[in-house]
Amino acid sequence: MGVPYSAKQSHCGCPIPSRLWVSHTKPSRGCPGVTGNTSRALGFRPLSGQRRDLVGADMTSVVEIPVWFLLMLLAASIYAVLTSIFLPSVRWFFRRRLNRAIERINNGLRIQIRPFQRTKRQVLIDRLSYDSQVIAEIEKHATESGVPRDVLQKKVRVYAREIVPSFNAYVYYRLGYWLARQISRFIYRVKVSAADIPKLSRIDPQSTVVFVMNHRSNMDYLLVTYLAANQVTLSYAVGEWARVLPLNLLVKGLGGYFVRRASNDPLYRKVLERYIHMSTREGVCQAVYLEGGLSRDGSFGRPKLGFLDYTLRGFDADADRDIVFIPIGINYDHVLEDMNMLAWTDPHSKRKGLWFHLKNVLRFLRFNLFAGSDERFRRNGYASVNFGIPVSTKEFIAANGIQFKSLSKEQRFQQVTLLADELMDAIRYVIPILPVPLIAAVFVRNPQGGLRSVDLIVEVDRLIDELIQGGAAMREEEKPRNSTLLQSVQLLQRRGILIEEKDRYFPNPEHGALLKYYANSIAHWLRPSEGDSHGGSAVVGPANRAASDGDLSAEPQGA
Repeated sequence: MGVPYSAKQSHCGCPIPSRLWVSHTKPSRGCPGVTGNTSRALGFRPLSGQRRDLVGADMTSVVEIPVWFLLMLLAASIYAVLTSIFLPSVRWFFRRRLNRAIERINNGLRIQIRPFQRTKRQVLIDRLSYDSQVIAEIEKHATESGVPRDVLQKKVRVYAREIVPSFNAYVYYRLGYWLARQISRFIYRVKVSAADIPKLSRIDPQSTVVFVMNHRSNMDYLLVTYLAANQVTLSYAVGEWARVLPLNLLVKGLGGYFVRRASNDPLYRKVLERYIHMSTREGVCQAVYLEGGLSRDGSFGRPKLGFLDYTLRGFDADADRDIVFIPIGINYDHVLEDMNMLAWTDPHSKRKGLWFHLKNVLRFLRFNLFAGSDERFRRNGYASVNFGIPVSTKEFIAANGIQFKSLSKEQRFQQVTLLADELMDAIRYVIPILPVPLIAAVFVRNPQGGLRSVDLIVEVDRLIDELIQGGAAMREEEKPRNSTLLQSVQLLQRRGILIEEKDRYFPNPEHGALLKYYANSIAHWLRPSEGDSHGGSAVVGPANRAASDGDLSAEPQGA
């Protein structure tokens, strides 16, 4: 029987709470924190109710322990088993399957997945963070600003983690390709063609391929990924709009990297430059929008030189692998963001909030999710992608007698500007000529007069002949059928862009900007007097038709 502490004291003088009870039995030698009374106080008691000294106890003795201690032991044991036995085996199993999948994918790709893309992300982050030029920029910035080098180094690591992707070939082809294919074909009738297939097939598989594109819609990412998936894996430069969960994880898993387009921090620019240099030199296939953003009025903007300059400033034509630029023209009968883009051009337009965009998405799903394929195509029409004639950096250097890495900054930017203009002309040349832009161009030319459906078809046919004679990348047999043109007219009528009165179609004055938006996509082929005021520079016309035969080094007229 136990007695209160006030009647009995510990043999070594260690304090014991007064609320606890201790036994009359003789305490064991040593500190009671191991055995004896304190062990009883903590809840460690023999199951039989009588104290047993550890010394002399057999291994079959049963000891009662608290539930919390049992749970801790179980958690520690499970963790040890997982980290030491189970997880390494699982990682090995999935890594083996992933490597086999990559081998199968590589066997079917024209340009294989590079070792750089399969390198552990942390290794790439360390390489980028401690790159010699990045370290030099840190030293320079620390000297000029007085900020400690450790602080700047941590900042660089943040930038590196933000930029470096975590490419996963399994995610790219099992999830990314599947999503791109399903969404693209769910919304549009997809068309694809190439200006010079033999020249595309002769591209050296060891070269670095860079797709340069116009940017009409955020659907561009999905379309090009879907159409190029059997040839290459692409790495996109993505804006900050995609840095939200779970989209950012998907973008990084697909090999994309985020770019702060408005950042003027020289340290960030240096980290971005070195990553682009590293990935390009290692042969990673890139996809870039030369205009730097979505077209807000449907016309072409001036090319941004940052990416090209980062890619070429250290390029050595004698030692580095060739960089081959493939121009890609993209066009749509219905750009999903057209109203949002036009709102940016109107200074009096109020910016729409998240609720407005959410309602638009729900409305789009309501009209398309349960509609048949024919009905969806009548609502959205065609999405078309044309692959242009590849431009070799080494051939450009040889033709101009230059070496980028030996040029001064001013000289280098002059040559980069020449290359950018040549690439933009090549993109304009392969812009798909679709029914809706053709119809829009006809009504932009005749804003007042109404046209019967028969007369409209005749005017569109006449316009196509004019474009072909002007050097457009379209053949006679590619003219849209009359039924296709009528469906496109109905698409515009359903959206309220055209108004029908007594079998005559008139442009809706409230949506005149939308007609110009779609007409601007082919305005570079129209005569300057009939094109839009800012897009009337005809490119690749009869004067430089050599470009259509593969000679993109011809000097563009009016560029």
